[in-house]
Amino acid sequence: MPGRPEILFPLFAPLETLEGVGPKSARLFAALGVERPRDLLFLLPVAGVDRRRVASVREVVPPATVTVEVTVGAHRPPARRGGPWRVTVRDAAAEFQLVFFHARGDLLQRQLPTGQRRLVSGKLELFDGIGQIVHPDHILPPEEARDLPAFEPVYPLTAGLTQRQVARAAALALARAPELPEWIDPALKAREGWPDWRAALAAAHAPGGPQALGPADPARRRLAYDELFAHQVTLALARGAIRRARGVATRGTGELQAKVLASLPFRPTGAQRRALAEIAADMAGATRMNRLLQGDVGSGKTLVALLALLIAVESGGQGAMMAPTEILARQHFDAIAPLAAAAGVRVELLTGRDKAAERAGKLAALASGETGIAVGTHALFQRDVAFADLRLAVIDEQHRFGVAQRMELAAKGRGTDVLVMTATPIPRSLALAQYGDMDISVLDEKPPGRKPVETRLISARRIDEVVAHLARAVAEGRRAYWVCPLVEESAAVDLTAAEARFAALRAALGEGVVGLVHGQLPPAEKDAAMARFVAGETRVLVATTVIEVGVNVPDATIMVIERAEHFGLAQLHQLRGRVGRGAAASSCLLLYAPPLGEAAARRLTLLRDTEDGFRIAEEDLAMRGAGDLIGTAQSGLPRFRIADLERQAGLMAIAQSDARALMTADPGLAGPRGAAVRTLLWLTEQDRAIRLLGVG
Repeated sequence: MPGRPEILFPLFAPLETLEGVGPKSARLFAALGVERPRDLLFLLPVAGVDRRRVASVREVVPPATVTVEVTVGAHRPPARRGGPWRVTVRDAAAEFQLVFFHARGDLLQRQLPTGQRRLVSGKLELFDGIGQIVHPDHILPPEEARDLPAFEPVYPLTAGLTQRQVARAAALALARAPELPEWIDPALKAREGWPDWRAALAAAHAPGGPQALGPADPARRRLAYDELFAHQVTLALARGAIRRARGVATRGTGELQAKVLASLPFRPTGAQRRALAEIAADMAGATRMNRLLQGDVGSGKTLVALLALLIAVESGGQGAMMAPTEILARQHFDAIAPLAAAAGVRVELLTGRDKAAERAGKLAALASGETGIAVGTHALFQRDVAFADLRLAVIDEQHRFGVAQRMELAAKGRGTDVLVMTATPIPRSLALAQYGDMDISVLDEKPPGRKPVETRLISARRIDEVVAHLARAVAEGRRAYWVCPLVEESAAVDLTAAEARFAALRAALGEGVVGLVHGQLPPAEKDAAMARFVAGETRVLVATTVIEVGVNVPDATIMVIERAEHFGLAQLHQLRGRVGRGAAASSCLLLYAPPLGEAAARRLTLLRDTEDGFRIAEEDLAMRGAGDLIGTAQSGLPRFRIADLERQAGLMAIAQSDARALMTADPGLAGPRGAAVRTLLWLTEQDRAIRLLGVG
């Protein structure tokens, strides 16, 4: 693709090319994420100040911002060093003072000459019954009053930058913004009543009132849509690139799947059958599958994944399943192997800890095709692992793996289909942002027989009662998790908290009853502690959040979460999902330290009242915002400057369907609208899209 269009050059010039921006202020701007004029265009005001004029300060109730025309009276220099300089002024009906600290008298005399008229604007306050404005924001001769907007925008700042500097730089950047060809679908733009790009920028930087600062304002919605649309075009291009890579049509006979289903004591849910049908249709197609299987805790993803892997085996190929940790890989293996055995399919577990001779045997069976399904950690995509014919790669908890690792595993076969699984329910807008290049299947039903988990909120002051309850449960042969709090994001402090709780419970419940797992343990020790708990040797497992995802111990029926108010909703929901997996009734005790803040109370109450992961995820998004919800850094979720995924969720879905329709009609972005979209991709720095378009 040709380089950046010339029309955008002025926006990508160094910031110092703007008048009044030197090296020092450029460094301050960089702290706001502003390094070129283009960045200033997208640094929108976050608030505004009403600067409409009043005839007299008598019309307002202090403290309040006021804008009024005055006649300047006498100056009173400070009586002592460091004291205030006061200037008496009079409007149409009242007298008040302007106050300046550390002022230069000669400057003030020139700025406010006695007897002259001036327009002043600032915060009016009462001090000893006298009205005063300390350091007015604006002092203007009446003939320059037009320069002061009735509603003045307030920009985000960093230490060392003033509102005036940012507003001036933004105005200069705006003056460089060219008229650009329209990239939005004309019918959509007309339906939404959106302005042109340049007009939208001008309006967003000069809001007419508080309503113009909200996400529903047409100018802001248009600019947010541009951002979401550019992101979705990038994902649509990635999706197109994957689909252009030839797939292998993989059609199952249903024979092996039937054997597995016959061995189960229950029937799959409607959601499981629907997801499997979507996966089977993708695998049978000539293009490569790239699908996300999203299911709430305990919705039965593993069974769907196994049946999909059997489609690969039925068609004469192989399947692989990759998990982020050894604990999870082993657990998948333990769940899958007996079911696959019912169908006569060989399954092997590959981890980084296999002994050399054992590993050689496993690799030989994979390379010859004797092994139908391989389960493992990232050890699966090491160089010496070769498959006879890898048709399907299933990747669990994708957000723990980079896209590159996903591709590496898929590269072990010719046109390998990829199925990604996540147990984290994600609101639709975020799923589209994070996985918009994929097709999505959702498991939104629980398998029959799973009992609801009784969830209770208990004050930490009653911790002795909880320990006594635990002692009775352990005596009855039950098993429990005790999750320790996250403290200040510090691993060392977390560890101390976990070790202290472990010691206290061991003292209360007896030696050998309590185990401990935390993030600082070597993998072998972590696995050994988990194995003892799974086997029932230890009855209570004290843990930090390492058990959050995927640990499956059906006999565990009690989950205690200490300092639950420190956890996010999604995390609490994941932790609660570790119990209620067997036939026995289960409970989750949320221990909190009173008094509970409003937000924490809302989170914990919602969790107590519902087990619907998707409802919880939507609420979590509304409460915490997109960046926090999935941890932007490791999630691959883009950082949007203008778009607000919580409050503009609907725009993401429109952007996705528009981007996909455009790519179908004009895959090379060669037409007039395609050319405009290329300009948008350069403007929004969608480098991945630009690379995918190649030189075409």
